[in-house]
Amino acid sequence: MKYILQNVILEIHKKEDLISSQSKRLIDEAYEMTIYLQDLLFSIKKFIVEEGFKDETEEMHFFRTIKPQVLGKLIYYNKIYRIETTCPVNNGKMGMSYFSIQLANLKREYIEHVCNSDFYRYYRSGRTDRDETYFKRGQINYHDGLNSIVFEIDPSFSTFYDYKVARIISNELLYTYLLTKISPDENPDSILQNSESSKDVFWTDSKNALIELVYALYASGAISHGKIGIRKISLMFQIIFRIPLGDLHHAFHRMKTRAGSRTAFLDQLKTSLEEYMDRDL
Repeated sequence: MKYILQNVILEIHKKEDLISSQSKRLIDEAYEMTIYLQDLLFSIKKFIVEEGFKDETEEMHFFRTIKPQVLGKLIYYNKIYRIETTCPVNNGKMGMSYFSIQLANLKREYIEHVCNSDFYRYYRSGRTDRDETYFKRGQINYHDGLNSIVFEIDPSFSTFYDYKVARIISNELLYTYLLTKISPDENPDSILQNSESSKDVFWTDSKNALIELVYALYASGAISHGKIGIRKISLMFQIIFRIPLGDLHHAFHRMKTRAGSRTAFLDQLKTSLEEYMDRDL
C-alpha cells in the first residue's frame, strides 16, 4: 500500500488512459472512473487508519496534495455522470441551454462559497505557512463558522480542508468540460464527423502525446506569434488528424504530476530526430 500512496496519481492517470481508450461514451468512462476512484479512496483510507504516517510532513503532504487529487476526480467524474445522464440532448439549443445552466450553477457556487474565502486565497497563492492548521488532523477551529459538512467527515481521514481543495480541483475540471459543451467552435466532435479533408492522415501515437505537442507549441509561441489560444491550436490538430482530444486542461494537469519526465513525447521526438540525423550523415 505504501507503493499506492507514493504513486497514486500516476496509477490514476494510467487508469484514465486505459478506460478512455476502451470507452466509446463519456457516460461509461465517468461511471467506471467513479467506481475505481471510490474503491481506491477506500483502500487508501484503510491503510492510513491502520498504519498512519511516518511524520507530520508526510501527513500534511497527503492531505494537501494526494487525497484531494483522488477525491477531486471522484467528485468530478460523479458530477459528469450525473450531468450526462440527465441531459435532454447533447446538441442544439436545448443541449446548449442545459449545459449553460450547469455552468451558471458552477459560477454561482464559486462566487458564494469559494472566491472570497481566506483559505482559497491561501491555497491559490501557494503559501505553506499555515499547512499545520489546514492539513493536519485534529486542527479544525469551529470558531471559523465552517460549513456543516465538517460534522460529517471522518476525523481520522480528513482535515476538512482536504475536501475544500478537492472541490477546487473538481470545479476546475468541470468548468473546462462545460465550456467545451457550450462552445461549438471549441467542440471538435461535429467538425470531425463532417470533415472531408485529410481522410488518409491519422495520428497514430497516444492522445496525451498530441496534447503534449499542442501545449509545447502554445507555450513557445511558435504559432501566429503566440497570439493564438490553446483551444484553437488544439482544434486545428484535431481536424487535421481526425482525433478528438477531449478535456485538454484535465490531460495537461495529469502531465504536470507525471512520474519521471513530464515531457516524455517531446523527449522521444528529440531522440528520434537525432537518430535520424545520424543515419543521414
